[in-house]
Amino acid sequence: MKECNQCGKCCLLYSDGGLSASAEEIEAWEAFNPAIAEYVVDGKIWMDPKTGAQLTRCPWLQLLPTDTLNRSDKYGCSIYEDRPEDCRHYPTSITEMVRDGCEMIEVRDLNAPEQAQRTLNRMMSHSRPPAQNT
Repeated sequence: MKECNQCGKCCLLYSDGGLSASAEEIEAWEAFNPAIAEYVVDGKIWMDPKTGAQLTRCPWLQLLPTDTLNRSDKYGCSIYEDRPEDCRHYPTSITEMVRDGCEMIEVRDLNAPEQAQRTLNRMMSHSRPPAQNT
């Protein structure tokens, strides 16, 4: 399994209503990062602060300068340290990675999915609760 290459597929795929935030996360944003809280409406995240409509793309996703060697787009998160748990926990499974076209997965992972899942769990252990890493 490769390290994340910041292809942005997960952010682009899920940022238009496929993500949620806990009441605790929203409360923390309201108290400590009101700029994020502006994009929350009735507990739903990434809503247009002016219209209340669901945005089609996360407002915090940034297209980074193009890699001149690979000529592929790279993305960054401007609220990385304050991102929702849904973002922190992704990817959770090899199946999910295959479904979403995650570029971290390699052919050898498909041939040994149980080992790949253990590798993924180790790689993601810093951003998931301990119960999800077994």
